[in-house]
Amino acid sequence: MAEPPSYRLFRLLARFLAGLFYRRVEVIGRERVPATGSLVVAANHQQGLMDGLLLAATLPRRLRPIAKAPLFRYPLIGQFARLAGAIPVHRRQDEGRGPVDNEAMFGAAHRALAEGEALLIFPEGVSQPEPALMPLRTGAARLVLGSGGGSGGSGPRATLLPVGLMFHEPGTFKVGSAVVLIGEPVPTEDFEARPEGDETVRRLTARLDAALRRLIVEARDRHTLDLVLAAEAIWREEAPEVAADPLARTTWRQRAARAHAYLAAFEPARLSALRQRLERYVGELEGTGLTDRDLSQGYQLRAVLRYALRQGLALVLGLPLALWGVVNHIVPYGLTALVVRGMDPEADVESTYKVAVGLVVYPVCWVLEGWLIWRLGGGAVLAVFVFSLLPTGFFALSWTQRLDRVRRDTRGLVTVLMDRDLRSHLLERRRAIMAEFQELLRQVPGRVLDGAAP
Repeated sequence: MAEPPSYRLFRLLARFLAGLFYRRVEVIGRERVPATGSLVVAANHQQGLMDGLLLAATLPRRLRPIAKAPLFRYPLIGQFARLAGAIPVHRRQDEGRGPVDNEAMFGAAHRALAEGEALLIFPEGVSQPEPALMPLRTGAARLVLGSGGGSGGSGPRATLLPVGLMFHEPGTFKVGSAVVLIGEPVPTEDFEARPEGDETVRRLTARLDAALRRLIVEARDRHTLDLVLAAEAIWREEAPEVAADPLARTTWRQRAARAHAYLAAFEPARLSALRQRLERYVGELEGTGLTDRDLSQGYQLRAVLRYALRQGLALVLGLPLALWGVVNHIVPYGLTALVVRGMDPEADVESTYKVAVGLVVYPVCWVLEGWLIWRLGGGAVLAVFVFSLLPTGFFALSWTQRLDRVRRDTRGLVTVLMDRDLRSHLLERRRAIMAEFQELLRQVPGRVLDGAAP
């Protein structure tokens, strides 16, 4: 089925915004998305509207989101929802004390599935920032069970495809990263002969819950997740060949988080000691400006000189264009940060607020700047300003990121030069932490590491 022009525009915007905001987006299992046929994509929900944008940007099918009805009332977000072909759903918390009637939503959704379309639903029902899956609602199961022959029509039922979304520093512009892990379709063949009753819905929802948990990293809090990621950074340096694979890195995080949950119950003292050692190690790295990669590579004189020459030339030669970009964008950048800070959003919607505010503030500021430039310099200068807006903006962003890296690397080099034993000391501590973790990992049953209950 050909994508309508409105969705092609929406996908283009989604890819632009996801690529602009996140430093890195990795997609694992894209080949598991069926090329044709009715499809229900069910994903965990951690970053508000950015979750939908990220999936639209990375999955090869047109996805029609099931979106809460109040979103359609917002001027900018509502337009995005319409471009995506979203289907409104009414939630009890949005309707106050009034009755909730979603017959129209289920009718529209089943008609879309009957035409072979793909729907996107977040079965938790709400977005939340904690690294854990909330209890699932039954909407996804009802959509699947009511499709095809289950709705009184003909043809196979829709495929139920679970997708796990995982983020690191998701609210920080050009620092955050995302992993989209697409799982195997949830089996539904054994429900073909069953009526669409509450028990069948409950069983399929439980099956979806288990599938989603296998696709995300669950931890008891965000600090624990940060420690899992810090341990993963150590593992990447200790096993670089294996860690080059995005799926291997994701699997390692999942197993480490499951091991943590198990050991918290069965080896709390040893786990607490390991956490403290890891926290001290991470704190010392941050304090010195070093990274795990710096410890592995060391500071050879020739490599340091080559790095200084390459980065220094890039910064010096790029300074004029970077300054031009900064001047062009400093006002909207500062206003966006100021407005978002004043709105004080929750962690799960911080990225959404930044993108939404930026989509309003930047064009308004550019128009005002363009008007001022036209009044002062005329049409030729205005044309130069307009055509340089995006190129200089991206160049300035790249230049400032390079400058930040050079500052951090310089601080690390100076620290190592002042304390010649520091690198070997930190390397020894790092290896001891990994050895202790591996020893504790051997205490965890394999089925627990693979996602089964203890």
